[in-house]
Amino acid sequence: MPTYIGLIGGGNITDTHARAALAIPGVEISAIYGTHPEKTAKLCANYGGSPFADIEKFMAHRPMDLVIIGSPSGLHAEHGIKAARHGLHVLTEKPIDISTARADALVAECEKSKVKLGVLFQDRTKPDVHRLKKFLAEGALGKLILADAQVKWHRSPEYYGNSSWRGKLALDGGALLNQGVHTVDLLLWLMGDVVSVQAQMATSLHNIEAEDTITALLEFANGAIGTLIATTSAYPGYPRRIELTGSEGTVILEHDKIIRADLKTPRPELLNKNESADQNQSATSATVSDTRGHQALIEDFLRAIKTNSRPLCDGIEARRSVALIEAIYEAARSGERTSVV
Repeated sequence: MPTYIGLIGGGNITDTHARAALAIPGVEISAIYGTHPEKTAKLCANYGGSPFADIEKFMAHRPMDLVIIGSPSGLHAEHGIKAARHGLHVLTEKPIDISTARADALVAECEKSKVKLGVLFQDRTKPDVHRLKKFLAEGALGKLILADAQVKWHRSPEYYGNSSWRGKLALDGGALLNQGVHTVDLLLWLMGDVVSVQAQMATSLHNIEAEDTITALLEFANGAIGTLIATTSAYPGYPRRIELTGSEGTVILEHDKIIRADLKTPRPELLNKNESADQNQSATSATVSDTRGHQALIEDFLRAIKTNSRPLCDGIEARRSVALIEAIYEAARSGERTSVV
């Protein structure tokens, strides 16, 4: 039996979701909801499914087993809650929403409705990231000491100016909540919880409500400390970089590829040069040409539905990055060290 997917959005990321989903055998696009009828009709012409401009009619459409949400970030919980109440499994684009309160409401509704909830943090599926996660879980880096994460990307004025929601506090947030959230998720996944933060932010280049540049000092529960930089103002844009240091050495991840592993006990298997790296030009463009990460997470979500098991990134996991970002924003506003709740 085919698996029927409904897509919510209508923009570039919905196109990504469609391409990733249709690369999976047995998957069909059942319906697409969007607020711009011309864009929705074009997506349906390219990928199949019935177009909808009415969210309630879309939710009632059948056959449909699950939805993939690609609407503005501040609408993720709202749309996910509607889907759950219609008995549909929910897979949403990152972040789960723009506040922990909304994230909690979505998690609660999915539990009440007995549907699966997953969030598209596709970087978790990248081979080198997965290899690094296993390496750290084995304790091979020793006592964790320092984490340094840099998201020095560039977005043009048109990226924000041609959008009705990007950079808006009510629907998007700024460089950290949109572009930096993948890195926040990876830091938490690799290093564990953060207990307190200090931060400073600015809107340095773009005409937006939210920040386009932010720095934070992080204190991890395991005693390590770290730094985090996220910006969309760094011309021409540089690959995302994460450096992790422990008592046994340092590992450097750049554009989801391990480029150095300077360890007291060499582990050459960490530097696997045979696997092709992510081809997306994330540092300079929001367009997703390489959909392998999204496909892998959709496949994982379908497995979770079939086996009644936990997705790689469920709602509780995805809430962690929003909680940390909330604390960073509060620390930047107040100028005080802030605890992560």
